[in-house]
Amino acid sequence: MTINNNNSMNELKEVFMWSLKEQSYGKETLKNYRRIINRLETYMSENKIKIYTPETGNKFLNDTISTRTIGKSFTGALCTVIRRFNDFVLGDDYQLIEKKTDGVILPPHYSSLLKEFLGECIENGNKPLTVATKHRFCSHFILNLIELDCNVVDILSSAIIGKACIMITNKESWAVIRQFLSFLYRTNRISHDYSGIVPIYKRGTIIPVTYTENEINHLEATIDRSTPIGKRDYAFLLLATRLAMRSGDIVKLTYQNIDFSNDTISFTQEKTDEFLQLPLIPLIKDALMAYISNARPLSDSSFIFLRMHAPYLPITTSTLRFQTTTYFKKAKIDISGKKHGLHSFRSSLASSMVNDNVPYEAVRGVLGHVDPDAIKHYAKLDIERLRDYAIDVPEPTGLFKDFLDGKRVL
Repeated sequence: MTINNNNSMNELKEVFMWSLKEQSYGKETLKNYRRIINRLETYMSENKIKIYTPETGNKFLNDTISTRTIGKSFTGALCTVIRRFNDFVLGDDYQLIEKKTDGVILPPHYSSLLKEFLGECIENGNKPLTVATKHRFCSHFILNLIELDCNVVDILSSAIIGKACIMITNKESWAVIRQFLSFLYRTNRISHDYSGIVPIYKRGTIIPVTYTENEINHLEATIDRSTPIGKRDYAFLLLATRLAMRSGDIVKLTYQNIDFSNDTISFTQEKTDEFLQLPLIPLIKDALMAYISNARPLSDSSFIFLRMHAPYLPITTSTLRFQTTTYFKKAKIDISGKKHGLHSFRSSLASSMVNDNVPYEAVRGVLGHVDPDAIKHYAKLDIERLRDYAIDVPEPTGLFKDFLDGKRVL
């Protein structure tokens, strides 16, 4: 059936519902969609609207929300159905709405300077994620300057910069602010190099969060692999627990990344942009085959891991975090005060390998690190090996010995 302005609302509704059914939408979802579209049809009848347009749907949505007291959940359902129906009528593919980011609008003067600074960062090899972080840090710093009535860099002063830095809660941004101020001085935007007055923030020693081998095995055992979701989750969790893959790399895995014949997984890491090849060990290979053959929704998508409900889009890192937390709780593993995302499996595997005397170079290769010093982070947990280098406590002498022997008092 061709969709055009001559189609009646009833015809549009039936073809729309048929298309959803063809995409394997569940019975309850179809029932909810039909209920809302029926409301839309009644609205058109009451307002003597014969031909449906997206404008009609949007007006129905606005009138319904503004004239009735409805819950947040139903409001979301209304918006989704009307947006989905409008895409169908216009012949567009369904698009998920991206979550709004905390965008900051800066005055043209500052916006231009920040754009130049970030351009230099890109030329110096900064990755997109790093550039985005620098943009956020500098934007908040600039907003603080504006709040202090410093609307142009010409009137920057030590006092203003000091106050703007104190207003910042995330002290890790100070390093980026130093770079930004140094850039302004090097490019002759300001007459003094104020980067030196920005406080230096040193992060405390971070001990990697780890879970024991027994805890991880217990976590994996709690997954119900008789269900499609269980098969999918077991496969992606093994990629994290056994190969230490990052969540961003897992969700982007495609069939092109996996060579079942030669038992390898090859991909370019999202975080470092470095190529990495890992062994497709039998346990993971079996889990992937079980998911792909018996649980993965029928889809032309090249991505391995998909949502289990239509539309069958690739899963997100949020899904990985939510599912992993669910299994931690189901396994009754103590996660209080501890990170419990997929990244904790990287540190768990790395620390386990280090403690088992696996050479640092081999551990670095598995984790995909380029920096040779990166593995030192995990060596902090290698307690038993550190004992080998402990220095014996010297025998007490002099006044200290007299104090211990009770010959002197403080």
